[in-house]
Amino acid sequence: MTDWKPQRKFCCAALLILFVVASRGAELADARKQFLSGQYTNCTTTCREALTDYAYQEEWHELLVKSEFALGRYESAGLALSNALQRFSWSIPLRLLGRHVFHYTSQSNRAPEMLEQIEGVISTRNDSRYRDAATLVAIGRAALLLRADPRKVMDNLFEEAKRQNAELREPYLAIGELALDKHDFALAAKQFNAGLKKFPDDPEMNFGLARAYQPSDRKQMLQHIEAVLEKNTNHVGALLLLIDHLVDAEEYEEADKLIDRALTVNRWHPEAWAHRTVILHLRNDEAGERTAHTNALKFFAKNPQVEFLIGRNLSKKYRFAEGAASQRRALAFDPSFVPAQAQLAQDLLRLGDETEGWKLAESAHKEDEYDVTLFNLVTLKDKMRRFATLTNADFILRIATNEAPIYGEEALALLSRAKSNLTAKFGVTLARPTIVEIFPEQKDFGVRTFGMPDNPGFLGVCFGPVITANSPAAQVSHAANWQAVLWHEFTHVITLQMTRNKMPRWLSEGLSVWAELQTDASWGQHMTARYREMILGDELTPIGDLSSAFLAPKTPMHLQFAYFESELVVEFLVRDFGFDAVKKILTDLGQGIEINKAIATHTAPLPKLETDFVAFARARAESLGPKLDWEKPTAAELRSTNFLASHPNNFWALQRRARESIAEKNWSDAKAAVEKLTQLAPALNGPETPWLLLAQIHRGLGDTNAERAALEIVAAGDADAIDAFERLIDIGLATGDWKLVRDNAQDYLAVNPLIAQPHRALSAAAEALKEDSTAIRENSVLLLLDPADPAEVHFKLARLLHRRGDEGAAKRHVLQALEEAPRFRDAHKLLREIQASQSSVEAPRKTAELAPGSRKP
Repeated sequence: MTDWKPQRKFCCAALLILFVVASRGAELADARKQFLSGQYTNCTTTCREALTDYAYQEEWHELLVKSEFALGRYESAGLALSNALQRFSWSIPLRLLGRHVFHYTSQSNRAPEMLEQIEGVISTRNDSRYRDAATLVAIGRAALLLRADPRKVMDNLFEEAKRQNAELREPYLAIGELALDKHDFALAAKQFNAGLKKFPDDPEMNFGLARAYQPSDRKQMLQHIEAVLEKNTNHVGALLLLIDHLVDAEEYEEADKLIDRALTVNRWHPEAWAHRTVILHLRNDEAGERTAHTNALKFFAKNPQVEFLIGRNLSKKYRFAEGAASQRRALAFDPSFVPAQAQLAQDLLRLGDETEGWKLAESAHKEDEYDVTLFNLVTLKDKMRRFATLTNADFILRIATNEAPIYGEEALALLSRAKSNLTAKFGVTLARPTIVEIFPEQKDFGVRTFGMPDNPGFLGVCFGPVITANSPAAQVSHAANWQAVLWHEFTHVITLQMTRNKMPRWLSEGLSVWAELQTDASWGQHMTARYREMILGDELTPIGDLSSAFLAPKTPMHLQFAYFESELVVEFLVRDFGFDAVKKILTDLGQGIEINKAIATHTAPLPKLETDFVAFARARAESLGPKLDWEKPTAAELRSTNFLASHPNNFWALQRRARESIAEKNWSDAKAAVEKLTQLAPALNGPETPWLLLAQIHRGLGDTNAERAALEIVAAGDADAIDAFERLIDIGLATGDWKLVRDNAQDYLAVNPLIAQPHRALSAAAEALKEDSTAIRENSVLLLLDPADPAEVHFKLARLLHRRGDEGAAKRHVLQALEEAPRFRDAHKLLREIQASQSSVEAPRKTAELAPGSRKP
């Protein structure tokens, strides 16, 4: 007979063990949740209580160390880590943690030993002990620190860990963080998005996405920061990312509040103090800056991350010299710290120190061949070796070799005019020549300017002594006047030097747009129907917050409106206080005086200024079509045939009637609607301008003179109006109005000099107007643009050169024309004329050679 009592005892013991294990697992899960939700104090309490019973379980120790460290209890974290390492001498995750934690403790000498010990542990132990998924991730992180190949680490360790344990979060975090470290933001976003789908409550996935979107999409970044802080109100990393954003937007008071909030979690957080150091530096508070800087390095005196962060943020404010000095300090702490090497290389290139900048970029790339920014930079350097360089006393212009002979000299001449005009206007003497680099590919402009290729929307950027710009070849979505762009960017050269790069973005951009308009009324920005609606709809940004409007605009239109509003502020200041007051503000900024104080000193206190500016802007908006009815009807009302009858001056209804009538070729109805618009809003610019519609109507009616008059109004107000320039050229060619052809061809070339049509038109106009030098130049350019009929172009050149008496060059071109078209009769005739002319010149020379007393060769 079987004794049931021992079996019952065994079963009870087994059930007790299962209960204890399950209970312990539940407690550990609760502790993880406490840590992820930012309940660090509670987590330390939970861990310490659990360790009285579960000291043999490594993760309790790890959570305790992380929680103590998150609270800034560095010595407690170090002591807890030392105790854990005594028990788990083989642990790779704990040693990896120790490499970071020990730097902040009195045991700082142990930090560099950790990696060496990890290598030793792996090499002397049975590999099977290190094949679980969590340990594979730790080994991979350590291998990266030991400069292992990142691709192999990702494929062989991180991805293997993901395959082993699909429920483990660490592989997603590790791959995402590796991608962020290498500036591969697309891969980072992909990994963190995958992780977020699997772990929707994990704030670290949102945090990774916020970092991935920071360079390209501030809206998504802010959404993910918000998600992080909903899940963990004490997430210092998310707070720091938001602080970084606020500093970029010049919202320093809000940034300060968030720094205080971060310091309530960890009063010694080095990066929080680093951000405060930046803000105090920007406020010219030297004593406060020294204190904050000391606090940032209080526990880890040679922390390169602190100096890197300070320098990077100063460089984002265009303070490249101060930023470079911080990166040099970071590299003094750790010469192998690649982020500082990369940032210093870019700072030096933006300062025009190209020799050291490119050399450092190449050496940093050798240190980290997977860093996307560094790879892009060294690849770009190879491309730029093939650029042409044009120089004069004031400029070094680098431009693609195929573009240089087309408009390079014209660009250099324009820059020289800008320097002469703007240095006199602002009373500035430039200390050094300005470097200007024009890129035929937008991605190369992006790399040179931002370190990454994907930064659409910028036409040019000025760093101070260096300007980068997209060439007309890179302007895909919307052609822009390259002359206006260069003038705009060179204005930045002037104002940045005046202020020593210490100016808010809104003032910098506002002055550059204002300088455009002062130079050419068709440049810059003008009031449009949409801008009018935004101003009167209370979408003006207060002057004190205006720089933030550039950072995360709701739409591309809102970004353009930020430029427009900034120019309006400058125009308002000049009107009410004079341009000298603006120059005095710039001088004060250069001496470190805060912007609001500088403005108040030379104009009025900011609250009054903002109130007066709103009135100024609203008056300007209301002056556009004051007798028009601007109220927007509903779609149904617009479709109604009776709406226009009851609202005869409604802008939107008149526009709709005009467009519908044009589509139906009902020219008389269209003309009535559009002429009313031109009478009630003659200055209306932009896509809603009625003058383009009126030109279209007159063309439909066959009234070329009236069409021309309407198009000339469009061209006078919009330097980018290629369609108007093109049609005016055609009208001029058809009527023999060569001045009209010449002027509009030149306007067209100021937008796009890389196509043949405007050069061909300008050549014909110049030849007709006996402007032979221009005609010769334009035909020479046409040969570079692969003309459809090169024989004709060579012939024209030969004829022009023959007319000027340059028979040698004329003969070369006529022979090239005949090479292209052997039966070209006019070319044969011209060749005989050239030969006859050469013979008549040579005959007297031979007679002179044979005259008495002459010396034969």
